[in-house]
Amino acid sequence: MDGAKKKDFFVSYNRHDQAIAEWIACVLEAAGYTTVIQAWDFRPGGNFVLDMHNASANTERTIAVLSPNYLRSEYTQPEWAAAFVQDPTGKKRTLIPVRVEACEVSGLLAVIVYIDLVGKTEAQKREALLQGVSEQPVARDRVTQFPRLETPQNLPRISDVFVGRTEALETLHQQLQPGERMSISSVVGMGGIGKTELALQYAHQHLKAKNYPGGVCWLNARGDLGIQIVSFARTRLQLAIPEDIELPEQIRLCWREWQKDETLIVFDDVQAYTDIQPFLPPQKAQFRVLLTTRRNLGSFVRSYEIAVLTEDASLELLRLLVRDGRIDQDLDGAKQLCEWLGYLPLGLELVGRYLARKKGLSIAKLWKRLQEKRLAAKALLEAAPEMTASLGVAAAFELSWQELNQEAQRLAALLSLFALAEIPWSMVRSCLPESDEEELEDLRDDQLVNLSLLSFEREEVYQLHQLLREFFAAKRSLMPEDEEMKRSFCGVMVTIGQQIPYTMTLDTIKQFTPAIPHLKEVATTLNPWLLDEVLITPSVRIARFYEGQLEFREAEEWCEYCRVIAAQRFGDDHPNVATSLNNLAELYRLQGRYEDAEPLHKRALQIRQRQLEPDHLDVAQSLNNLALLHQLQGRYKDVEPLYRQALEIKQRQLGEDHSDVAVSLNNLAALHRLQGQYEDAEPLYKRALEIRQRQLGDDHPDVAQSLNNLAALYYAQGQYENAKPLYEQSLRIRERQFGTNHPAVAQSLNNLANLYRFQEVYADAEQAFLKTLAICIEKLGETHPNTQTVWENFRLLLHQVIQEHRTSELSDHPMTRSLLQQLQNEES
Repeated sequence: MDGAKKKDFFVSYNRHDQAIAEWIACVLEAAGYTTVIQAWDFRPGGNFVLDMHNASANTERTIAVLSPNYLRSEYTQPEWAAAFVQDPTGKKRTLIPVRVEACEVSGLLAVIVYIDLVGKTEAQKREALLQGVSEQPVARDRVTQFPRLETPQNLPRISDVFVGRTEALETLHQQLQPGERMSISSVVGMGGIGKTELALQYAHQHLKAKNYPGGVCWLNARGDLGIQIVSFARTRLQLAIPEDIELPEQIRLCWREWQKDETLIVFDDVQAYTDIQPFLPPQKAQFRVLLTTRRNLGSFVRSYEIAVLTEDASLELLRLLVRDGRIDQDLDGAKQLCEWLGYLPLGLELVGRYLARKKGLSIAKLWKRLQEKRLAAKALLEAAPEMTASLGVAAAFELSWQELNQEAQRLAALLSLFALAEIPWSMVRSCLPESDEEELEDLRDDQLVNLSLLSFEREEVYQLHQLLREFFAAKRSLMPEDEEMKRSFCGVMVTIGQQIPYTMTLDTIKQFTPAIPHLKEVATTLNPWLLDEVLITPSVRIARFYEGQLEFREAEEWCEYCRVIAAQRFGDDHPNVATSLNNLAELYRLQGRYEDAEPLHKRALQIRQRQLEPDHLDVAQSLNNLALLHQLQGRYKDVEPLYRQALEIKQRQLGEDHSDVAVSLNNLAALHRLQGQYEDAEPLYKRALEIRQRQLGDDHPDVAQSLNNLAALYYAQGQYENAKPLYEQSLRIRERQFGTNHPAVAQSLNNLANLYRFQEVYADAEQAFLKTLAICIEKLGETHPNTQTVWENFRLLLHQVIQEHRTSELSDHPMTRSLLQQLQNEES
């Protein structure tokens, strides 16, 4: 450059600020100045030190691009120092600092007034730069847009553990895709479910991917939103927002001067849409707005309802927090822990970090502490500093609780009495008969559901989260009406339980299935609040529900539980104990366990005869059931006196036309039939059938039983044509009421099969027996007396077919062919 005219400016910068330095050079050259800048004028392969010396020596002035990077750099100091030495007082303006990023200028540079570009719009930056130097405009054709630094953002830190939300992140991004106008989406859910963490993870993920170059702005919706927006614009976007105008105008100026690229604005913990509406950016496609909220904010916001974690994701979260293997060493205990926490991320993270701090604490011991102290357990009280959440579980729920009015709080307290299961709203209405139906729905929808404190499952069915149920129960325990609320709830559920019939059909199973978990809650947790006269009602009806579906193990457990609670409250010689013994004996009878049933029936009868009047209906029930057991055992001599005594009691207490009288008539008729006393049996069967049809309707299972029994009488007399239509009618009723896979259906099929056998319609008989066997084996087991009876009947059919050389009429069913082969081998 020796001998050549000096250029105007040498632009000195740190390599991290190259883009800004080039913008400064562009603006200066567009205004007619000449510049030397490393990015444009230093060629590859040149001597960098010599180039720097020549640049400094052959330019009139040096511009120092001030930033934290520049001030920390060892390599930029000689560049500005050379200019400073030539003009230490600054009179010649040999060194002109230009501050492009907030930084503290100290030392020798501090004595020189710098051009400040921080906090200005692009136009203001250009004007400030040119005002700081002499103006000699000469057009130079270069791009002069101010370069962008790293994406402006103010995101809080994220948790070091995050699992199970991949699909949620993808869904959120799809919802935030641009349209013609601003896109608004919300993450909705109960406290502690991870709304804020999901939004943070989304924001960090797309910040890293540079999908929102216009900025990622995080706003706390419970704070002063206007001040937060203006502060972000000033400090992150370096916008010059005047302080002498009203805040709403400052906010509008922020949005107007915002960088024109895609921008993500997050409003965290929104209470109501009207709270944030004045602070929303303009309806421009560049802005994407993401809200986190416990409320449904309305149709103008696309909602993503965040769910609890899966069991697998919950366990993975615990493993990430507790890295010493304790989770897999007691996997069953960890699963139990996750289930009790309702797979709620906040609860899981609190417990996981607590376990991580307590190196010697076993999952079993932690479980014990949680069961003793519930939500007051230390593991659930305080958030760790490294967590995104700042509150424990109860404190997080408290925020929503305080937003409920008094009536909604009482409703929440009532709901905590229900079991941790789906809650039919009809049961809630039954608990509050004095409440206006529509007002009750408003409390439910506008407050509990809208605050994500109650989950809508489907039409008229709702459910509480496990930990919310715990929280509401704790609140209920502090209410003066707690005791009365429990007694009232028990009374309502007992009334519902009393409607469960003795014979369960498909319709009644469907009808009462939703009530069973809540009946169990009353029978167990709330049994101290059951009145004496209905103490065993819930457990008796639950056992009946399971017995009617042939779920014998569950039925037996509830019969035994009934006996235990009755004995605890009343003593071993109480009629309620007799009821539980009678029911357990009946259950054994249905399973063919006659020897187990007999002592229980006898003990129940003894207690009832001692404690009750001789004409009491429970005494008649015990007499009838013991007689039926003896009948099945073939002990006919012991049966008739018991049947007749039971019948007489029922007729005196209930009258001649009651369905319970029909039961005794039917049983007595069956005894006569089994003993060949057909003339005595027929009028009893017919009378029982007439009573049942009149009292119960033509399609009742008890009517089907009477039809079947009358047909069996005709069959025994060889009146096959009279028997067949009755068997078929009985079968149709049973299939409608029980489905096609029930032992009662098997009974009808077995009887029809025997009829077909005697009529020598062997193909139909075979098919009926095969269906019967399939049902009996599945529902009763191979050793049940009924199953064994059907096997024997099937063998008789096949033996008869073999004798008549008509095996070709039978199918190729494996069971048929196997038994045929066995019988043929025996005969040969």
